[in-house]
Order: sequence, then C-alpha cells, then structure tokens
Amino acid sequence: MRIEHGQSPKLPGRRGSCIFALFRRAKRAWGECSLTAIITIGICLGLTSISFSPPRAAAAERTAQFYIPDRRPFVQQAAGTRLSVNAQSAIAAHHKRADFEGEQKSDQARHMADWVLDSGDNRDMPFAIVDKRDARVFVFDADGRLRGTARVLLGLTRGDYVVPGVSNRKLSEILPEERITPAGRFVASMGYNVKGKDVLWVDYDDGVSMHRVVTNNPKERRLERLATSTPLDKRISWGCINVPAAFFDNVVLPTFTGTDGIVYVLPDTQSINEIFNSYYDVDSRSEPAHPQGLTTRQGEDSAGRVPGWSNNRTQP
Repeated sequence: MRIEHGQSPKLPGRRGSCIFALFRRAKRAWGECSLTAIITIGICLGLTSISFSPPRAAAAERTAQFYIPDRRPFVQQAAGTRLSVNAQSAIAAHHKRADFEGEQKSDQARHMADWVLDSGDNRDMPFAIVDKRDARVFVFDADGRLRGTARVLLGLTRGDYVVPGVSNRKLSEILPEERITPAGRFVASMGYNVKGKDVLWVDYDDGVSMHRVVTNNPKERRLERLATSTPLDKRISWGCINVPAAFFDNVVLPTFTGTDGIVYVLPDTQSINEIFNSYYDVDSRSEPAHPQGLTTRQGEDSAGRVPGWSNNRTQP
C-alpha cells in the first residue's frame, strides 16, 4: 500500500484503527522523545507487516493445513508410482499354467500347454495336445483344466509334414514312408467320415482325424499296442490319431461337440519353434504375455471341418 505525504493509511477493521492510533501517537511523540518515537514506530511497522502478510499469519495459525496440501499430492503420486511398479512386477511374474491334474506328462507337453493358456492361443476354445514322441493326448477345456488323457496310435513313419496329394489316394497306394501324422495347430470340429462314423476332424483337407481305435485288422494288434507304455508300439496308423473308444466317447466327444477346438500336434523331427512360430517358454518369460496371433499353417477358418461333412476317403 502506498501512503502519500499528509495522508493517513487506510487499514481495514479494528486492527487498522489500532495501528492508525499508534501511528498518530508516534507522530506526536517524535518531538518529545526520539527513543519513544522510535519504539512506537517500530511497533506500528511490525503490526503493519503482520496485517499485510495474511499468508504468514495463516501459516502461523494452521501450519499443517498450509504445507500438507502441497505435499500430499506428491506423496500420493509417489506412492501410486511405487504401487504401479509393484503391480507391474506382480503381473510380469504371474503367468497362466495348464492344470494337468497331477497326470504324468513330458516337458514338451507341459511347456506347450502352458504356452497355449498363457498366450491365449486357443482363443477361449477347448484344446488338445498330441505328444507324438510320448504317444499321448491331453484334452483340456477352454480354461486349461485337463478333461482327460490317453495313449494314442499314430502314423507309422516319424515326420511332421504331410506328403502333398496323399489324401487323394487310396489307402493301398500310400507308401509306408508317407504314413505320417502331421504336426501343427489345427482348428478341429466334430464330423463324420465316409462310413458315417463320428470323428474329430483335425486336418480335414489332408484327411487326418482323431477317432476311436480301428480294430478291423487283427494283424495290427491295435488294442494291444494301445495298452503298452512303449511309444514305438504306437506307430501303426496311416496318419490318423487313434484313441481308446471309451476315451473318445467320454472325453473327446463331449468336449468338442457344439464347438470348434484347437488340436496341437507336437513335432517328431522339428523343434516346437519351427512348427509354432509364436511359441515361447513360459518358464523363462519375464514380461506379461499377450496373444501373438495364430501359429497354424491351416489358419483360423474351419471350413470343411463342420459336423456332417465327410472326407473323400477313410484314413485309419
């Protein structure tokens, strides 16, 4: 506030009146006692500075309220940052795992099932993993809980790729080295073969399905082969995946009826990464997983693998 010569300071309220009175008293006392005048003026100036400094006065009355609001957002922001980092660390450390219900499985099957669930590659559909090296199949619901497992019969010859055009030949024309169960990710659907038998079409275009074990040739001893624990005994089919009849009726049929599913056939001769190009090892992954797209040679379209369709030949 600026005070012109000869004017009185304009101060608000009772405090202003008090200061003004002291000011006049100091003025009168200036000529009588310089020391008294100096003290009086000093008091006036002190009170005046208090009157013109409301932030400082407020700070004196409510120190906590003045400082804490300025600090609180910073403290909350810092705490939020720490919580965010901790939450991200927790997310990064947590991965989805398939539930094998205590069943024995190979490391390859376990890693594959964990990847399917962690990456979301099954797209919320039930799925099955065929472990060709161990000659076993594991069927899971969409949430990765095991529905059942069984031994399987597979193609006579080890290999991971179907011979082009083999599905258009008669069984008698297929050479032993061409009787291969292909590896890969397949969109599977329930359907029927040419004999009207219900099957799970794995690779419809190449005539590969999962079905009840075929027993029409006693010389092949397929039931006996299924009962052994030796993977080499399971190499007998033309490429299809034979499972015990009870397993097909009680696990495969109810799991895949009314819905498509995914069948992952693990490789014999290739690595998992060569067949499934988006695969990663969940155990060694250090950041949250996100779906990375399809890993199949067949694509997402399940055309040709719908109930009621049949293949142009039977491939037992």
